[in-house]
Amino acid sequence: MTQTDPAHPTGPLSGLRVIDFSRILSGPYASMVLADLGAEVIKIEPVGKGDETRGFPPFQGGLSHYFIALNRNKRSIALDLKSPEGVAIARDLAARSDILLENFRPGVMDRLGLGYDTLRAEHPGLIYGSITGFGTDSPLSDKPAFDIVAQALSGVMSMNREPGQAPNKLGIPMGDLAGSIFSVFGILAALHERALTGQGKRVEIAMLDSLIALQGYLSQIYFVSGQSPQPVGTQHPSIVPYGSFPTRDGHVIVACLTERFWHNFARCLDREDLITDPRFAAYEARLANRDALEVEINARMRQDTTAFWLERLEAYDVPSAPILSIGESLDQDHVAQRGLLEKVSHPQAGPMTLVRGPIRFDGAGPAPSRPPSLLGEDSVEVLERELGLTREAIDALITKGVVQRG
Repeated sequence: MTQTDPAHPTGPLSGLRVIDFSRILSGPYASMVLADLGAEVIKIEPVGKGDETRGFPPFQGGLSHYFIALNRNKRSIALDLKSPEGVAIARDLAARSDILLENFRPGVMDRLGLGYDTLRAEHPGLIYGSITGFGTDSPLSDKPAFDIVAQALSGVMSMNREPGQAPNKLGIPMGDLAGSIFSVFGILAALHERALTGQGKRVEIAMLDSLIALQGYLSQIYFVSGQSPQPVGTQHPSIVPYGSFPTRDGHVIVACLTERFWHNFARCLDREDLITDPRFAAYEARLANRDALEVEINARMRQDTTAFWLERLEAYDVPSAPILSIGESLDQDHVAQRGLLEKVSHPQAGPMTLVRGPIRFDGAGPAPSRPPSLLGEDSVEVLERELGLTREAIDALITKGVVQRG
């Protein structure tokens, strides 16, 4: 189980340093992606409990599943940012970094003496990434923001349900993840610009903005029709047939995005007559007669098992899939063949399995991962190697409670 040295990582972003003040999910996911791509990431955590997610059960060997999932390939330094000495250390590290990432409420970093204007004056090339719930100029700026809040305000929860049922949040924390992913886009763009101008930039991402940006054709339905799209469960608001269909012993996903796939599906059902039925012959007709078509489809599919239909749908080249649990998904052949899982060894939690990043370069995925650090595990090394502090000076900071040793 070879693992990378987080101080000397490999990958397209190797040679770049990120100082990461973010916590929980929206920032840590972004910094983990940057680390997977080869950036050196130094995670700043508060002394005592560290990132809040360190306390989220369930645990492996005392390490939270949540923290494990978001913090590979990073070094941890535990620092008291309420102390002048802690802030001075953070500023020194920022001055030696290419990228800063934070996801506090607007104004917090300024009050700590670590705001963009302050650090930019000392380091004009610094790229300063900020992820917030709503942005600095929103009427909601001071409102606490979590994933479910962003989902509710974006409209996505109103769509994530069966007709007539209660709204539901997405099964993955898409509000947080959308903010993370767009922040990586912005940071990489700012790096390109800095290579041309030598100047850094503040990259601001709001979780709510990001979710609204991802709504795509749903927003356009509203602009075109003047009506908010209504929930259709697993179905599609404008493509029929598409979604989950019942079998004798379960459900199967079918997605007929083109006329060819619709014709293949009708033949698969032994219902070629549906192709020429004027109620179902074209996109708009099928959409207008969705309920009637689904009655025909459901009646046929309920006659046979899920296994029967999956085999037959594949034979007729119809886009389809079983609905897997998380465990079944991770155990499927695709995951093994693509090398999406890796085993690493943690000094406290022992052997653990991680999901690797999905980006490949010339056919190769990310370098082997280093497991998440214990709180403050790398404090001494970072202060010695990056700032040149002596052991005596570091011990004094630890004694004073400014720094915590892992």
